[in-house]
Amino acid sequence: MTKASERLVWAVETLAVEPADHVLEIGCGHGVAVSLICEQLAGGKVTAIDRSPTMVDMASRRNRAHVASGKAVFQAIALEQADFGSERFNKIFAFHVNLFWKQPARALGIVKQLLTPGGAVYLFHQLPGWKETSETQAFSKRATDMLRSNGFAVREVLAKDLKPMPAVCLIAEAPAITPG
Repeated sequence: MTKASERLVWAVETLAVEPADHVLEIGCGHGVAVSLICEQLAGGKVTAIDRSPTMVDMASRRNRAHVASGKAVFQAIALEQADFGSERFNKIFAFHVNLFWKQPARALGIVKQLLTPGGAVYLFHQLPGWKETSETQAFSKRATDMLRSNGFAVREVLAKDLKPMPAVCLIAEAPAITPG
């Protein structure tokens, strides 16, 4: 097992995974974050998707024991094509997934439908070339505005000075849908 990158360790720490959480990772890559999440689950589950069948195959092999135990499920599919049936997630996260920045209304509309009441989305981002705090602050403001304009309440904006470049995490909730 390879050592987890600093950015994925920070992401999973930020998620503050509880034993019974139901987590969705969008863009799971090699499945390193899934490995870290599964270490904290007891009764919960992580579903991880990625557009690349090659990445999903590698992630599934890395997490073979977690898949066998039912803690982890992998699907080679894009978010906009995924069908989770009635399954909902209390935590949804993505690290540097372009769909959220290129088609935010589409991506966030899907996320709203997949979140449990009180659930949160965690959007992590790192851009090559970020060197100054002002660059991460400008991105954070644009991302906060984007989330708010798509019906989310931003709970927290975190910045972390990771190597080789800083990273940002926006934590947001969709307002509860009230009948009426």
